Amino acid sequence: MLKKLLAATAASALLALTACGSSAGDKSDSGAAAPAASKLIVIITPSPDNVFFKAEQDAAAAEAKKLGYETLVLSHDDDPTKQSQEIDTAISRKAAAIILDNAGADASVTAIQRAKDAKIPTFLVDREINKTGVAVAQIVSNNAQGAGLGGQEFAKLMGNKGEYAELTGKPTDTNAGVRSQGYHGVLDQYPDLKMVAQQSANWDQAEALSKTQTILQAHPNIKGIIAGNDTMALGAWAAVQAAKKNIIVAGFDGSPDVVSSILKNGIKATVLQPASKISEMAVDQADAFIKSGKADQPEKQSVDCVLVNPDNAKSVTNFAVAAS
Repeated sequence: MLKKLLAATAASALLALTACGSSAGDKSDSGAAAPAASKLIVIITPSPDNVFFKAEQDAAAAEAKKLGYETLVLSHDDDPTKQSQEIDTAISRKAAAIILDNAGADASVTAIQRAKDAKIPTFLVDREINKTGVAVAQIVSNNAQGAGLGGQEFAKLMGNKGEYAELTGKPTDTNAGVRSQGYHGVLDQYPDLKMVAQQSANWDQAEALSKTQTILQAHPNIKGIIAGNDTMALGAWAAVQAAKKNIIVAGFDGSPDVVSSILKNGIKATVLQPASKISEMAVDQADAFIKSGKADQPEKQSVDCVLVNPDNAKSVTNFAVAAS
């Protein structure tokens, strides 16, 4: 009888130990992975060689770390295929959220939908996509408002008359079209302002330099060049300087290099996009979504831009205008 009792006790102890081991194993397999996954925010932008996108990355990463998250910062270089692979990386890492400045209004939709299907929310910054209900948020600068400011300043600098050229951004980027339309919503109201050339330089400085050189040769009487971003404005300004011409150049972004040029009486104006503010907003909204499971803001959000010219250029730092 004693032997039977001891055997039964041993069996019970073994069963309890096995159950405890199984429970611990389950916790390790699922519970340990969950905290790591829930604390990772993946930040994906175009190349940080462009200071605007570097500012986005830095601001988003700093805000995420301040809120207690780990970060993985990646660049898609405006390549939708590379972006798709990076979103797959975020999915495989079980990221809590993705902050994305996308690689194409149409080309990005499928990858963002994959993330949504994997229950990973995406928060877009700077560039919209051509579909709603896929990303949780699309937070962009008010490009139409900003281009209106830029167009007004350019017309004023031109004295409301004369020949000018326009450099536009990537045709696949909705911002390129919105900015161009915003410029022309103002400039086309002046009958004595004549656009003699309009070419895409794909947001690229070297391409803008080359195309501006060609434009200057074909149209020697040009008085001004308005560019869809500051990178192209810098390329245009380099071409103008090389040609030793007195031509007005204006851009869009508020980049440090262009602000510096404005202070040196080079490029005349730019329109500042609050890159850091937008990125911080995206991370804050991602944090709220992770904690509550729902969005606390509408999907489409816009933040007003600010004109930068010699009057306020000294107060601009890292895509922000200091309060006066």
